[in-house]
Amino acid sequence: MKRPLILLTALFVFFTLGAANTIHIDDPEHWTANDLLPYVGQTVTFDADWYLTANYNGNYKVSPRRIYSPTNQEIPLSTEYYSLVSLNNTGTVNINGINGYHRTGERLHNLTVRVNSTSSLTLQSCTWVGNSRSDLRKGINMEDIGFNGEHTILVCGMNLRYYLAENFGTGYGPDNAKQHQTQRTKVSKVLSMINADIYGLVEVEQGPAAVQEIADDLTRLTGRPYTFINFGEGSSGSYTKSCYIYCSATVTPVGNFKYTNSGVKYRKYMQAFRENASGEVFIYSINHFKSKSGGNNASGADADQGDGQGAYNASRVQEAQAVLNLYKTMMQTVNDSDLLLMGDLNAYGKEDPIRTLTDGGLTDLHRYFHADSSYSYTYWNEAGYLDHAIASGKMLRQITGMTVFHVNSDELEDYAYQYGDTSMFRCSDHDPVIVGLRLDSHSTNLTVNTADVLWYGSDLTIRNAEGGHLRIYDIWGRLIYDQLIPNSSFCFSTAQLPQGLYILHIFYNGGLIQEKMLVP
Repeated sequence: MKRPLILLTALFVFFTLGAANTIHIDDPEHWTANDLLPYVGQTVTFDADWYLTANYNGNYKVSPRRIYSPTNQEIPLSTEYYSLVSLNNTGTVNINGINGYHRTGERLHNLTVRVNSTSSLTLQSCTWVGNSRSDLRKGINMEDIGFNGEHTILVCGMNLRYYLAENFGTGYGPDNAKQHQTQRTKVSKVLSMINADIYGLVEVEQGPAAVQEIADDLTRLTGRPYTFINFGEGSSGSYTKSCYIYCSATVTPVGNFKYTNSGVKYRKYMQAFRENASGEVFIYSINHFKSKSGGNNASGADADQGDGQGAYNASRVQEAQAVLNLYKTMMQTVNDSDLLLMGDLNAYGKEDPIRTLTDGGLTDLHRYFHADSSYSYTYWNEAGYLDHAIASGKMLRQITGMTVFHVNSDELEDYAYQYGDTSMFRCSDHDPVIVGLRLDSHSTNLTVNTADVLWYGSDLTIRNAEGGHLRIYDIWGRLIYDQLIPNSSFCFSTAQLPQGLYILHIFYNGGLIQEKMLVP
């Protein structure tokens, strides 16, 4: 007669103490770890997805939001900047019990944890969603390239993290020929998967050997003829440069390249290209600005000012100004103002060098197409984009879209070529940025953007934009709705959204309609 009593007692204990409470986070963007305090010692389940925000050295951290670099999202030293700094410092929690390999940015759906303290969780169960290696192996999100129509030219900009063909063992890049061969294999896999018509690459060994090697690999792996712009250098050197590799079947260089050696030398170039099929010309600028590192040697205006922009910010501003001046010269030389500027500018989206370029009349394509959700680099948990795609006004309407291929920034911080990993992942510390172009002669069928946005209570109706694309972001730049517009009178009910302010993007006929939307 005692056994049923023991069983009932055990069941009582399980259902009263062991069952997980379901927790809802009303405002994930302002959530802090102190909100865990009421649940210490309990097992809880969250009904909103969490993000893996750090995975270095086997130490995992999670947060109910993606953690972004403050100067990527907010103007340095602004009230919003300080608020984000504080939230980043208090918004992540250590988590134990994760098995297998996981990348930052992966989401933990139906996350159930044991709350050990306000700084420590133990994973009980979850479903991993999105941003995994298996997702990336499926290829690039070409839908992001096609918002404004189908591209005829694909352009890629990427930092190859000290790509060497010679001069091993300098303390940068591969230490020996074996490591280089692994680096070469990894880089070639990524670049050939992208299959761009033009590549602007930075941190490539000076001289022709490394560039020739990459062009040869692209030709072999894609079956398309690739060559490179010869800068007239002799043998390879110990430093790196920026460079161009292009498919000669698709584009042809026009005239000679131009460059500015303001700041770091051999890293800021402009070259005009003509599309073979249409005869249209545009200017492609590839750049690599001064690094934030080495701040102990910086002085004066280049010293770290404590504003989140790091050391040598003044030098990067001067480089941005020099590139704008070079653009003015290049426009007169080729008689064309279409400019696509890419590269590792070592400055996040709201920092002074980038605002120098946008104040000079250029448009940041990361924000134009993806609001605040874009990133290409992760440093100490914080995501942002140092790798830019920026366009002149007339060029903007000829850009079909842009995306970032996250094969590197979300990986473990070790550079896998040191350990013989020949997968495409973590071939660098920067992600490639990819832009689609449809130059003027291909765009003559585009008409004036006639889309209308109408409101009827909680219903949003988009008229005359069939075949366009609707994206809705929350005020923090998170993409929450993404759909092709299927007909000429498409209706979306805002009642399905939580209360708050949203950013509405409608891409149609080569243009963007952008509006703020308040859901009461």
